[in-house]
Amino acid sequence: MKILFVCTGNICRSPMGELLLPHYLSDSTITADSAGTRGLINHPIDPSSAQLMTQAGIDSSAFRSKRITPQLANESDLILCFETHQRQEIATIAPLAARKTFLLADFANMCAYCAKEGYIEGGTRQEKLESVIDNASMIRPMLPAPLNIEDPHHRDFSVFQKAYDQICQALTIIAKATA
Repeated sequence: MKILFVCTGNICRSPMGELLLPHYLSDSTITADSAGTRGLINHPIDPSSAQLMTQAGIDSSAFRSKRITPQLANESDLILCFETHQRQEIATIAPLAARKTFLLADFANMCAYCAKEGYIEGGTRQEKLESVIDNASMIRPMLPAPLNIEDPHHRDFSVFQKAYDQICQALTIIAKATA
């Protein structure tokens, strides 16, 4: 299963999602990647995001940014973005990917709801994640409005820290619900 994280420039939030995911979903069948809707091409991770990754024991020095393409979106099994407008842009460039594209915090809420209500099915983590995707349209009305994770680019370190904390919180919820 390929999970794609998408933010705007692919240098702040989505690289953190990509690099953090293996620490929450340690499953060799699940891979992480990232891109930006207006992705800078071949840029390193933002220094503040890099600092947070270093504090988490993750080497981000090899990371290079890229822009999302229809092919990249369509080849992904789950796309997690950070703001509503990113989800809309992904649906525009890759309409077939729309059903598997969610805000990260919203998908975490879906996982928690599905786990609580017994909607998660399957023996592997991939099958469990797929069951959440399959139930998304049915459970969407039962959940709070999706929350954006604010873009920290060109902002104080505290905004990066808040985005990092929100990403970690969402990944923790997803991991627990699909364990």
